[in-house]
Amino acid sequence: MNDQAIALFWFRRDLRLDDNAGLYYALRGPHPVLPLFIFDTNILDDLASRRDARVEFIHQALAALKERLKALGSDLLIRHGKPTEVWGQLFQTYHIAAVYTNRDYEPYALARDAAIQTLLAKRGIAFYTFKDHVIFEKDEVLKNDGKPYTVFTPYSRKWRAKLAERIGPDGVSFYLTSYPCDKYFGNFYRITESLPFPALADIGFEPAGITFPPAVVPRSLIRNYDRTRNFPGIQGTSRLGVHFRFGTISIREKARNAQQLNDTYLNELIWRDFYSQILAHFPHVVGHPFRPEYERVAWRNAPDEFERWCEGRTGYPIVDAGMRELNATGYMHNRVRMITASFLTKHLLIDWRLGEAYFAQKLLDFDLASNNGGWQWAAGCGTDAAPYFRIFNPTEQAKKFDPEYKYIRQWVPEFGTPAYPKPIVEHAFARQRCLEAFKAALG
Repeated sequence: MNDQAIALFWFRRDLRLDDNAGLYYALRGPHPVLPLFIFDTNILDDLASRRDARVEFIHQALAALKERLKALGSDLLIRHGKPTEVWGQLFQTYHIAAVYTNRDYEPYALARDAAIQTLLAKRGIAFYTFKDHVIFEKDEVLKNDGKPYTVFTPYSRKWRAKLAERIGPDGVSFYLTSYPCDKYFGNFYRITESLPFPALADIGFEPAGITFPPAVVPRSLIRNYDRTRNFPGIQGTSRLGVHFRFGTISIREKARNAQQLNDTYLNELIWRDFYSQILAHFPHVVGHPFRPEYERVAWRNAPDEFERWCEGRTGYPIVDAGMRELNATGYMHNRVRMITASFLTKHLLIDWRLGEAYFAQKLLDFDLASNNGGWQWAAGCGTDAAPYFRIFNPTEQAKKFDPEYKYIRQWVPEFGTPAYPKPIVEHAFARQRCLEAFKAALG
């Protein structure tokens, strides 16, 4: 047992030292701060592949954190196991006076943190949590009657109004102000001997062979975002999703930049908060439609067609390009996410939950709230959803958003040759089948 009283800062979805709310308050506290990360086997054991690129991304981010911390005279403590068991071990090793962390809003995370808080409370250890992953939490943007918003546009208006309520002397909203962690870097726990750093193989994983997008993008890309974001054949989106997901960048910094550079990009960040508060207020959306009447939709059981969709062999080029991009890179262009999701739920009449689970398995930037919200939107059963009779025509979508077939040819090289499969279903037939099925369910 180390006799010196210390505070632990527990990294989760906030893998950075700069502008980190919980870390800032930990470093300002009365005890030296030892940073901690737990490779949570409750999460890792559920992953379908031992080559999950997200684990590799986290591993790389931790290596960068460790290097910075060592340069500051400290280090990163890494553990692997079930959090309750890991904390039991930590109690035997360190004199822990307090634990600081940033809040995570997914159901598993809430249950985990409640269990850890109970463990800490039994030992008289304070557990401090902070908002860092979103701009506004569950109850910060509500209707005038105190109820949550379920439609995006009025939510976004209230969100923007709240942002403008408290403006600092520098003209920046109080809610977007950075936390100056670097002022307190001297308060990290001093470590002279390097702490162990497990290899990827030590935690049961292998490199995925995926190249991760950079955390810095040109300002010109954000400035032109509203004009370029819908065209998958060009570099028109930031691809920062994985960095938002694991907190290797600050949401506050990016929102400040968006305010200055492009309002459409800011709107995308508001969507993140919107879906986060939907998940918090309506937890039934995990596994069930937001609108209960959609439980009555008679989804088709068509495993062969689902497999062709997963593999990008539907005979609809833009759908296939999107699925192949996802399978190869862990990324799919935002416009194409809508097209592929609409195709599965409307053209093939396959349950949105299957598509949601496939995206959850493959997307580098998988976020439960946003992925669920997007799939329910595509299926027509969510908040603010596209009505069931709005059915994307994938051929027209391709003509409009990939008119020169750049994106399609990149991912479907056999397009236009006899090797490319015939369409899995005819559009007009699929559209009519979908309308009849939804009408029968909804009346």
